[in-house]
Amino acid sequence: MSVVLPAYNEADTIEATVETTLRTLASFLAPGSFEVIIAEDGCADRTPEIADRLASEDDRVRHFHSDERLGRGGALERAFEAADGDVLVYFDTDLATDMRHLEELIERVRSGEADVATGSRWIPGNVADRPPKRGVPSRVYNGLVRTLLRSELRDHQCGFKAFSREAFDDLKTEVEDDHWFWDTEMLVRAQRRGFAVAEFPVEWTPKGDTKVDLVRDVFGMGSQIVRTFWQLSVRPRLSRRVGIVAGAVLALVALVLMTQYIDFETVLSEMGDADLALVGAAAVIYVLSWPLRGYRYRDILAELGYHETVGFLTGAVFISQTGNLVFPARAGDLIRAYVVKARRGIPYPSGFASLAAERVFDLLTIASMAGVVLIGYTATGQTAELARTITGAEGAGRVAVIVALGVGLVALAAVVGIALSARSDRDFVRALVYRVSTDSYADFVAGVVGRFVDDLQTVAGTRRGFSRVGAASVAVWTLDVVTALLVLAAFQPGLPLVELIAVSFFAVSVGNLAKVLPLSPGGVGLYEGAFTLLVVGLTPLSAELALGAAVLDHAVKNLVTVIGGYASMLGLNVSLTTAVEETREVREHGEEAPELD
Repeated sequence: MSVVLPAYNEADTIEATVETTLRTLASFLAPGSFEVIIAEDGCADRTPEIADRLASEDDRVRHFHSDERLGRGGALERAFEAADGDVLVYFDTDLATDMRHLEELIERVRSGEADVATGSRWIPGNVADRPPKRGVPSRVYNGLVRTLLRSELRDHQCGFKAFSREAFDDLKTEVEDDHWFWDTEMLVRAQRRGFAVAEFPVEWTPKGDTKVDLVRDVFGMGSQIVRTFWQLSVRPRLSRRVGIVAGAVLALVALVLMTQYIDFETVLSEMGDADLALVGAAAVIYVLSWPLRGYRYRDILAELGYHETVGFLTGAVFISQTGNLVFPARAGDLIRAYVVKARRGIPYPSGFASLAAERVFDLLTIASMAGVVLIGYTATGQTAELARTITGAEGAGRVAVIVALGVGLVALAAVVGIALSARSDRDFVRALVYRVSTDSYADFVAGVVGRFVDDLQTVAGTRRGFSRVGAASVAVWTLDVVTALLVLAAFQPGLPLVELIAVSFFAVSVGNLAKVLPLSPGGVGLYEGAFTLLVVGLTPLSAELALGAAVLDHAVKNLVTVIGGYASMLGLNVSLTTAVEETREVREHGEEAPELD
């Protein structure tokens, strides 16, 4: 038997807990058949010193020290992996669960009755008396786990559990959380895998204050419930057909809802009255942005050690963007890796890395544009004026200014933090996130941002690479905005030039951020919806005019993309379906990553 005591700053209780544990185990187990492991998790008090002394005085005690926080789940998993026992047990060091239940906990697993055993405070007829501030969140939490994750257990977080070695070894690779959600995920996945899980009532007495932060950690555990629900119940059912159907249904629902608020006859009338000369000029401007995309992609590949012509790479970009208009879930993004592999021999990992880096620069540029324009828009007082117009309240105007300015500053700060991290050995973004929280959800957020930083660092490791690719990104998206500006101007909106420019920048930025969600091919519907909402919200223009401008703007851009894409496919002899199938297979099975220059 291996009993693990997870310990974080337990200097006042750890010695008494170890003594009680040894005495209880010795009362029903043979000498030499058990060990007690203190899984000390980056403590800031005297717990490590006390644990070292206990281990030196009794050979039944072992101490595993960590210089940094692993999280409760991380500390338990590390100790269980190194434990000698065939039955792995843990309970909270405050001994809130009556130790007379320890023999039953162990026997449930040792006898073969169960692969996993857990104490419960919520079995009907044996409900523990818990203070409301702990009892209410616990009931809500367990209710969500039972409902969303289809668990049959009543209490998932009672710190009194045992696992067979076989069950632990089988489940540990599937469990992703390393903090408070770890044992819940173990129990849920054990049930899904068909392991026998036994739950039995225990006497439990609350002792001291919980180490669970009722805001930060509860939010983190809630996000883990959603993540596990997605992995176990949603993702296995997803397929290309499901994605297409879901996208079609969402588009239909959005269309039905829009008909309740927008007169589409008026939209068509507004589009029919648009100045065709300005629409044509917008198309020409947008065409000019494509060689810039090829130029930027050339610089990205050059940082990876591959040198190609702007003409070929512009064609590759055209083809991949056309694929995004044809296939859902941005499957067209993968096509570019196929094109540069099939026609120029650039390995798939380099193609994927270059595409990821380009996407990071796109998002950074769009976010920067939105932040800068919003700050400028707010500084002129127009956001506050809008709030006064809508609410008639001076206070609301001030609130709008503060909120809008805050959003803009946060966007710019995020961009600066990511850029600094990419140019440095230090991870500034992770450090900032960890100042707020160090739980598993914070680690997930930091990991997502970290992948962005890694992709950015791939091509921004040099000042030259960062400046060239960054400047090209700004030029590409500026032309995208000018295209939208000319289309909007074609509707004769009557806006001052400065306001027209600001609204166009912000609407295009938010519209393209909405397209990041892979809900429809080419983001059709998402872009128009976001664009329309921003124009209506920031100007006195009607919804019909705004939607007409959004639809026409997106149509011009998509038409240019399709014409250029199919021309490039003919010139390079590329099949979209073949490209998507091959790149999907490569992504699923992997390929050795290349060395980067």
